[in-house]
Amino acid sequence: MSSPDPQVPAAHGAEVRQRRNNSTRSAGRGPVVAVTGAASGVGDLLTRRLAESEEVKQVIAIDERRGEVSEAQWQILDVRDPAIAEKLRGADVVVHLALDLDLETDAAARTAYNVRGTQTVLTAAAAAGVHRVVLCTSAMVYGALPDNDIPLSEDAELRATAEATGVGDLLEIERLARRAPRAHPGLNVTVVRPAVLVGGTDTALTRYFESPRLLVVAGSRPAWQFCHVEDLVSALEYAALEKVEGEFAVGCDGWLEQEEVEELSGIRRMELPSAVALGAAARLHRIGLTPSPAGDLAYTMHPWVVSVGRLHDAGWRPRWTNEEVLAALLEEVEGRHTVAGRRLGRKDATAAGAAGATVALLGTAALVRRARKRRGL
Repeated sequence: MSSPDPQVPAAHGAEVRQRRNNSTRSAGRGPVVAVTGAASGVGDLLTRRLAESEEVKQVIAIDERRGEVSEAQWQILDVRDPAIAEKLRGADVVVHLALDLDLETDAAARTAYNVRGTQTVLTAAAAAGVHRVVLCTSAMVYGALPDNDIPLSEDAELRATAEATGVGDLLEIERLARRAPRAHPGLNVTVVRPAVLVGGTDTALTRYFESPRLLVVAGSRPAWQFCHVEDLVSALEYAALEKVEGEFAVGCDGWLEQEEVEELSGIRRMELPSAVALGAAARLHRIGLTPSPAGDLAYTMHPWVVSVGRLHDAGWRPRWTNEEVLAALLEEVEGRHTVAGRRLGRKDATAAGAAGATVALLGTAALVRRARKRRGL
């Protein structure tokens, strides 16, 4: 540790250190990093972190609206606009986080935004002379399958299908990532795959913990691995600073068995035969009563725990454990009520809590008939 400068009064030390930090940045140390989707969510958190880092020369923040990080240089536009190439000039690294995985978004519109946006960013980055693009997908791309190893190697085959919310988009983004270096020699692509993401997120997997009972499909063997958004942001910073590259996963060390989740959460299980659970989920989604397709259920049935070895080799460690993230998730969703992926109001939730989620699933046939009558089918 360096000694305090004897010529600098203690009261002014912080101010002088800040001036020195600014001087170091202006001298050219560290990369210029552009972040898309910078005004909200993970993009906002990463923009803040990079703007505070002494290892980053400058942050270019790109979004359709201006965010709150005043230290960043803001560029306001849609990532699908080819004009983004000009905005990326001078950047060394682009972290692309402008994705729409909202459960309520129209699926076709979501895919159009996610895939076209990623294509445009990769092409624009290459045209602007950027040497690295960091993409963020999900460990869901490995697929949730009964024969998965626990944990999966980061090099494991991507065996997911497009049957779960947004996973088809993420698989296409993975394909674009692998093609980009061939299409644009000199462009390196890093792909970050978080486990179940928690912290200001709303997904089919976080809604699972809003139900009055935890649905368990008979004969399945769920295994839960979480990733707190703070750990994802620190992993993305590692990628932006090129401390780790290639394709890698991020999440807590280890995993929780379903029985451990039930004990820690205090939420009892409701076990249903596979045909009943999957059939009900499919029918509810088909008639528009729930936002989640039946494919989302697989990720609560089969393991998709991943190794985080590459980050560990780079010196990164998660700050959160699975137990801590689960506790944070339960606190975050407290007061929300979901049955079969559908958010309920307080009155509905009281009835659902009393009757149990079984009624909601086993009563699907009545809901289907009612919906068909309304539509005149």
